[in-house]
Amino acid sequence: MNRNAAKPATPRAYETVLQGVEADLRSGNLKLGDQLPGERALAEKHGISRASVRDAIRILDVMGVVRTSTGSGPSSGAVIISRPAAGISTALRMHIASAQLSIEEIVQTRVLLEMWAAQSTDLAAAPERAADVLAEAEALLEEMESPGVERQQFHDLDARFHVLLASLAGNAVIEAMMESLRLAIRDYVADSVSSDESWSPVVAVLKEQHRGIFDAVTGGRGDQAAELLREHIEWFHREVR
Repeated sequence: MNRNAAKPATPRAYETVLQGVEADLRSGNLKLGDQLPGERALAEKHGISRASVRDAIRILDVMGVVRTSTGSGPSSGAVIISRPAAGISTALRMHIASAQLSIEEIVQTRVLLEMWAAQSTDLAAAPERAADVLAEAEALLEEMESPGVERQQFHDLDARFHVLLASLAGNAVIEAMMESLRLAIRDYVADSVSSDESWSPVVAVLKEQHRGIFDAVTGGRGDQAAELLREHIEWFHREVR
């Protein structure tokens, strides 16, 4: 026997709680809106300390799997929710900050996702939902085009507009990824234009591009919308880089 052989890593205590929650979600023992057992019950169930349970719950909170609150009642403690974009965006932001992921790579990913979504959109597949989404998207356009809109407000409206259009493809993973990318690069976009003087010509082009994209989507011209989205995203990135 080789005594120097590396021993398998021992799972950290909190991981047993994460694995247990995952198993319960898969089996249906836990579902959206359910409350996790208390710290003491989870600690006894998994044979770990309450501190390790608290670590696991904090991780689930960051991942967007639970919402935690104090007090008593059905809405207190850790309640199962589903906010996948929140967890993904937190990870992306940290890796962007540590320079392991670049803004250029994020932009390339956005282009791929949004082009695919535009080409995959079928307005006739769920006409009522499509009509609601397009009405909301047009309302965002009108807000962006209003004379008094501030830069940060425009960026927020812009990002919501893109996520809405991507949601028309009917793919929940794409929608979550789009939302996570929006959250991950929010500060970068907000800081990309330093003055109102330099922002004015940029926003004029963005408004025109948005209208062209929207018209292509509402007209069912998915390939054209995809190409306009690519040009729009890459143009903005070149302008502010």
